[in-house]
Amino acid sequence: MAEISIAVDGPGSSGKGTVARKVAEELGYQFVDTGAMYRTVGLLALRAGVDPRDAEATARIAAAIRFRFAFADGRLRVYADDADVSEAIRGEEVGKAASAVAVHPAVRTALLALQRGLGNEGGVVMDGRDIGTVVLPDAQLKVYLDAALDERARRRWMEHPERSFELVKAELAARDLQDSTRATAPLRRADDAVLVDSTGRGIDEVVAEIVALARARRA
Repeated sequence: MAEISIAVDGPGSSGKGTVARKVAEELGYQFVDTGAMYRTVGLLALRAGVDPRDAEATARIAAAIRFRFAFADGRLRVYADDADVSEAIRGEEVGKAASAVAVHPAVRTALLALQRGLGNEGGVVMDGRDIGTVVLPDAQLKVYLDAALDERARRRWMEHPERSFELVKAELAARDLQDSTRATAPLRRADDAVLVDSTGRGIDEVVAEIVALARARRA
């Protein structure tokens, strides 16, 4: 039975990272978190004192990183040049930097070849915002995972309850707008992607739906 490539796209806090990882575990596939790649570029830019809005400088950083993904104790670990950055890339400031560097065509080009190399051999689940449209346009299964803005904001707010819910919601809406209107690889549903709405649904239910789709595609 041939193993397939699965692209999972969607806006922030739609659950795509968690869902994609669990789908990969269920199928015995490799999981590639492309969002972590952009966050790593943002992190290293901040550490180097580089403005994330500087396209040329951040592209040089992106081109030089050696990435590695590995599961340890049931968690995905992200390594950049052998350094574990799994926790460091999850901060709010790094998230904003990731959003800034992701709009640069040169940064996206620097990471694209690596992402395609990881995805084109099959047996992989890759999540992001342009996987089905740009990175893996020939993926055998494309999923666009979405949820209502209020629910996505609630999920993110629960991770940062010290912040105002309305502020979290406004920031998420602003990120949606930036991602969907950027000139390079904007967030959009691929024409052949299956829409999966996670609003009001548990993770296991959503994972089961996508796993069923995957098994049907590779049968």
